[in-house]
Amino acid sequence: MDMSSKWLSALTCLLSVVCCCHGGNILVFPEDGSHWVNMQVILRKLHTHGHSFTVVRSSKSWYIHENSALYNTITVNPVETEDVGQDYFNMLLDRSLALQKMSPLVRFFEQQKDITTVLKVFHNGVLRMVSAMLDDAELVKSLREAKFDLLLTDPAFPAGVLVANFLQLPMVYNVRWLNAGDAHMQTAPSPPSYVPMYNSLLHDQMSFLQRVENFLRYLCSLLQERYVIVPIYRELLERHFPPGSDLLSMQQSADIWLMRMDFVFDFPRPTMPNIIYMGGFQCKPAQALPVDLEEFMQSSGEHGVVFMSLGAMVGALPRTITEAIASAFAKIPQKVMWRYHGERPSTLGNNTLLLEWFPQNDLLGHPKTRAFVSHGGTNGIYEAIYHGVPVLALPLLFDQFDNVMRLQVRNAARVLQVATLTSQEFLEGLKDVLENPLYRSSIRKMSELHRDQPISPLDSATFWIEYVMRHKGAAHLRSEANNLAWYSYHSLDVLVFLLAIAVIAFWTSVYVCRFLCCRKSIKKRKVD
Repeated sequence: MDMSSKWLSALTCLLSVVCCCHGGNILVFPEDGSHWVNMQVILRKLHTHGHSFTVVRSSKSWYIHENSALYNTITVNPVETEDVGQDYFNMLLDRSLALQKMSPLVRFFEQQKDITTVLKVFHNGVLRMVSAMLDDAELVKSLREAKFDLLLTDPAFPAGVLVANFLQLPMVYNVRWLNAGDAHMQTAPSPPSYVPMYNSLLHDQMSFLQRVENFLRYLCSLLQERYVIVPIYRELLERHFPPGSDLLSMQQSADIWLMRMDFVFDFPRPTMPNIIYMGGFQCKPAQALPVDLEEFMQSSGEHGVVFMSLGAMVGALPRTITEAIASAFAKIPQKVMWRYHGERPSTLGNNTLLLEWFPQNDLLGHPKTRAFVSHGGTNGIYEAIYHGVPVLALPLLFDQFDNVMRLQVRNAARVLQVATLTSQEFLEGLKDVLENPLYRSSIRKMSELHRDQPISPLDSATFWIEYVMRHKGAAHLRSEANNLAWYSYHSLDVLVFLLAIAVIAFWTSVYVCRFLCCRKSIKKRKVD
């Protein structure tokens, strides 16, 4: 290398260091639970680029700690907040199991009623959270003086959306679900003829009756959004926002939508230029396991290990189901690692290790792992895809039913109904996933497709967040459809106008014909 090349390399390194020192100041409004787990992945990546964060959290937060070396916090104390704790999620689980035993028609109506109730509970909690912030003049003043470059939020519920619009900050979404369904519904065309709705358990090739059901779910979602969610925030908007402010318009105003999905897993559908797909962004190569876990893995010999986790929100299943699963595990030659909370099952075999926490990504990436027993949470599903591990699915709540159905359609998972699960059914399903090569070959093909990208999902997300900061937004990527009234968006006003012209033209033609015929008749009578 000559001297000029050395100087050029040194200058490039210096410029890189200087650029990294001028990081952005980002306000983060996350969701709790598993949503916070993947939000932290983005924050850690941005932190390596020199950016700083202020995270808004509730005083009742489960996972978002007040003190962290990664970020500063603003802790809000919402008044009269309904306690949405572990007991509430246990109640939702019990209700979900009861719904599975109902007939399809009854289940449909009961589901819509339950969704409406849950939406009211969570959105009223958001209302109290945002009201506590915007009613606090000192807090609002400090937020304005902080000169944030953008607001990064998970808009599953619109707390961050409201704060971003109030502070007039550029906004980036880390998003999958929004309000009553898939976030695409808020920004891209979503024809119910081939785009399955939330909790429908349908795929993109529907029969006529399935399209009828999907259309009804589509209508229910629109009605729940318009008549359940929007009214909750009406008084808040009147107090703190300019006249005419609208929640749905605010939700559509994000500059970039970082969508936690990959079409290797999801069904193809219309999209928009400001939607960036980053499904599986939290996945990474497996790291070495702690010594005790590695010894357990190696003790499995040629049979390998089955790993089971029900995620962050559900500690344990009802006792009878837990005993059935434990009994089935005791009958397989594989070793079992089971993330478990609660009383130890009496039917547990010597081959099963129970712990309250496991390094999930590292276990799924271990060569000894043969199958993943999962509730179907998005994070775990993408880790299974990334590492090519077949899934035995036990969906429990929310989007988990749709997630596992997508894997099942691609022959990468077998799905069991938890409400009526027996030990024999679980054992047969587990043996099928372990012994049928179709499951492993299918999910390995998905893994190959998922990994074959020009840039990693996390690097892509980082680029677009920094893109918005560099350019103070990305309005040029937002569709004008967001500014149209619903009747203009669907061209109903154009159709009415054209229909009116056609009707006028028709009646004019009829009048002219009648007029001419009458004149001709009068002339003929005169001649006669």
